[in-house]
Amino acid sequence: MKISNISMKYSASDENYALRDVNLMIQPGEKLAVIGANGAGKSTLLLLLCGVLSPISGEISIEEMKVEKKNLSTIRQSVGMVFQNPDDQLFMPSIYEDIAFGLRNYGFSESEIELKVNSVLNRLGISHLKNRMSHKLSSGEKRLVALAGILVMEPSVLLMDEPSAFLDPRARRRLIEILVDLPHTMIVATHDLDMALDLCDRAILLKEGCLYADDTSEKLLHNSSLLKECDLELPLSLQR
Repeated sequence: MKISNISMKYSASDENYALRDVNLMIQPGEKLAVIGANGAGKSTLLLLLCGVLSPISGEISIEEMKVEKKNLSTIRQSVGMVFQNPDDQLFMPSIYEDIAFGLRNYGFSESEIELKVNSVLNRLGISHLKNRMSHKLSSGEKRLVALAGILVMEPSVLLMDEPSAFLDPRARRRLIEILVDLPHTMIVATHDLDMALDLCDRAILLKEGCLYADDTSEKLLHNSSLLKECDLELPLSLQR
């Protein structure tokens, strides 16, 4: 994945950039944390990567294909995004139907759908939720179901916006364990710097829409002065 000189404004009259002249190369299978204070551009970057937003300048290419309107159908077969609020992705009468929704849109047979849905439910350890309704699930269960709905489509790139939001400690740990074992290229926008340290080998730090730092997670997240410059603190595990 290659991001070349990306800039983004939400309106032409805006004086401020959501992102400005961002350049980034992400290798297949890499797990990348995107960190920064509120308004730094983390969510904007993810929305650009999956084609929900379009930059005002610059270019993004995924698997040598430019992210632009004519390629979005193909791009979205390779890139899956789990939004910050899982309720934004869960809307069908049952968990099974939610996870099957994307497969049906792509014309899979019911036997193929059943096989794929059951496989991803087993993989995430949530088969017992199969016939439940999403509004009766806990936040942690909803998060895993939203993830299942993306994984069932077999994308090569997984985008996650604040994946640990709303989770209790046990559900958070379970999610990290699952994500660590996934082979996907993963880009995780998060305020949870401990999760970034546990999950990602590399981290980038955004400040006011600009790429401020790019290093291994170990080095970047141990750099208290650098984090302070961007209104962040050390991960809680390093503050003891």
